[in-house]
Amino acid sequence: MKKTVTKFGLYGAITICVLFLLSWFVFNDLPNFSQEVLGYISMILSLSFVFLGIKHYRDKENDGKVSFKKALVIGILISLITALAFGILDVFYTEVLNPDFMTEYYSHSVETLKESLPPDEFEVKLAEMESQKALFSNPLFSFALMAMTVFVIGFIISLLSALILQRK
Repeated sequence: MKKTVTKFGLYGAITICVLFLLSWFVFNDLPNFSQEVLGYISMILSLSFVFLGIKHYRDKENDGKVSFKKALVIGILISLITALAFGILDVFYTEVLNPDFMTEYYSHSVETLKESLPPDEFEVKLAEMESQKALFSNPLFSFALMAMTVFVIGFIISLLSALILQRK
């Protein structure tokens, strides 16, 4: 099991990193919304290795059988490796590759809110964003937020994969 988790976890980690960097270099001119959609698509594609890892373990290492619990554990561990890699990559991106990212993202968010909200609601939302600005600029928080996002999606995929692939 350890070999399968490591192998497919690394496949997921490499995939999410390559897709992230590819989208940064190739699709950098897209609007933020489109980049977010690409980000979620990248997460789901990289987490497809959860399903493939569980299936590989069941078919190649465990004589065609895997319990729901064992499949879920395998999926969670593969998701965890992928999530940690993405969290590290995100911090590297925001601290080294594009240190202005948080400032640019914040400015864009303020402009979007300004255009979409009435002035009184905008002021309330702006004050809320100002109070959270330091938190979101913290690399440790950024790591935790991005890793948790990938992990939650991975957990859902693990749950679905375990339900589909379980065999006694």
